[in-house]
Amino acid sequence: MRDERDLRPRIDAPAFPATPGEFITVVAHYHRAEIARMAGWRDRIDRTTNWAITVVAAMLSVSLSTPTAHHGVLLFAMLLVLLLLVIEARRYRFFDVYRNRVRRLERNYFAQIFAPESGTTDEWVKALGEDLRRPLFLVSLRQAMSRRLRRNYCWMFLILLLAWLVRTMTTNLPTNASEERLVGSIGQWVRNAAIGPLPGWATIIIVVAFYGWILYASLRTPQSEGELAFGDVHV
Repeated sequence: MRDERDLRPRIDAPAFPATPGEFITVVAHYHRAEIARMAGWRDRIDRTTNWAITVVAAMLSVSLSTPTAHHGVLLFAMLLVLLLLVIEARRYRFFDVYRNRVRRLERNYFAQIFAPESGTTDEWVKALGEDLRRPLFLVSLRQAMSRRLRRNYCWMFLILLLAWLVRTMTTNLPTNASEERLVGSIGQWVRNAAIGPLPGWATIIIVVAFYGWILYASLRTPQSEGELAFGDVHV
């Protein structure tokens, strides 16, 4: 009587590269796969940026098209763009993982093929293997938001701020609601900045604090770590 273990399907061990040619083939396919994953996350980043630009354009059109439009529309646009910034920062963290793998392979392997340099060790192979076994994010969410602010979002927020100032610093004439004029005093500007039960001074403080954080995050000096330490060509 045959042992039941003989009836089980045989599982062969995975085949590892045994020759330099096989190793080159593995590296080429792996590089192509990481490029594809990196490009996929880059496409998601670009889509989020496009959504943010669309939101800014739509809200500006609604707010500035008529003199009677409320400035709260622009504040709502700021919240939407902030939400999209958080989403894009999360996507950027995934993109940065795959971008780092691709650049590590290109910097230490392909660059050595085209232009060999002395002093290059095999430590990058071990680092790449550890990253594949236990992948970790290389930047925090705060760092990712700061990078995306410097690249694109600071300009969107600046446009929304200018539009908000234009909307709150103008008032409709009492004799003709379709005509506007600049406010004559700071008190009138504060009254125009009110939103429902929220007084104007509170609205102004919130906007100033929010844009103070944007200014700090945009101008904060980035640490030269990861791919940022190897050149200025980065997303």
